[in-house]
Amino acid sequence: MSFWNEFLHKSYRVATTPFRKITLAKMTRNHSVPVYVLYYHRVADDYLNPWTIACDDFLQQIDWMQENLDLISLQEAQRRIRTGNDRPAVAITFDDGYSDNSFFAMPLLIERQIPVTYFVTTYHTAHGKPFPHDVDRNEPLAPNTIESIRALANAGIEIGGHTRTHIDLGSGLTDEQIYDEVIAATREMESMIGTSIQYFAFPFGMKNNLDPRVFQLLHDNGFFGVCSAYGGVNEIGLDAFHLQRIHGDPNFERLKNWLTGDSRLRRVERYRWQKQVKNLSLSENIPQEELINSH
Repeated sequence: MSFWNEFLHKSYRVATTPFRKITLAKMTRNHSVPVYVLYYHRVADDYLNPWTIACDDFLQQIDWMQENLDLISLQEAQRRIRTGNDRPAVAITFDDGYSDNSFFAMPLLIERQIPVTYFVTTYHTAHGKPFPHDVDRNEPLAPNTIESIRALANAGIEIGGHTRTHIDLGSGLTDEQIYDEVIAATREMESMIGTSIQYFAFPFGMKNNLDPRVFQLLHDNGFFGVCSAYGGVNEIGLDAFHLQRIHGDPNFERLKNWLTGDSRLRRVERYRWQKQVKNLSLSENIPQEELINSH
């Protein structure tokens, strides 16, 4: 982030602080403080691409969040969304599953007992294949192995599903393709790491990458929640199954601006998947034995 860009973010935050304090006080009294969910991808000091944050920068963000916010799990985030929240709070998530996260980010969060949900793709984890978006940049970065994911799960990190192949689920897939990428792949990951998976995150996660069939399928198969990635806050009393997330890498002043009550985030329109589901039935196109054994 350039000096002037950082300066503008900080200036806006400082200038609007009185209004933010008044708004926060009112929401605190009404138990209606929105809940934030962040997503990161990779924490490392090499190959600082748009989805990588340096270790010192990540540490700075974690230090600040611990001082100023409640750091909570996705399940606690959902509880507060459903019942009320009177303190600024954020849940931390990671997408994809990069091996570098096991060297600094995950040990830091484990040591500080900070909840985190770690979304991984089945194919890349099982076969050690780099992600296409890294190969395209001539940076074939290593994904986590099954053994490392199992170790994270044993250390208390919640593992989430992120499709089989990091596919765009909004690209017009068939029902069978969606089932394989979302449900079958996640169940395979469960069997490999020996723990249940209750949350799922859309790859890419923008509105055009979402599909209401995926929400319905996850809901019907007993998942606790699903994460998108196009910004916004999670208002109290609204749909807690769909968790909107904010990008956590790596612009610190912008992040502080968001997490201290930037009113512009509340204008991000929610993806109301329930309204898009009309007489939706995936079971007609999925073998009954798969449905029976899916959970």
